[in-house]
Amino acid sequence: MATISFKGRHFQRDMILQSMRWYLAFALSYRNIEEMMAERGFSVDHSTINRWVVQYSPQLDAAFR
Repeated sequence: MATISFKGRHFQRDMILQSMRWYLAFALSYRNIEEMMAERGFSVDHSTINRWVVQYSPQLDAAFR
């Protein structure tokens, strides 16, 4: 199983994975997740969350299979 590299990201691995989990598991928009992260003290744009989902979801899918 290949590990997923989060090297060079401005945000922590846990924050990226949590945002992706909320988007993939629940019927939330990127803007909803942006607001939820802001409530928790993290400033992240909805387009950044979109890039994370596009980049990492295929890698996560492959790792889980």
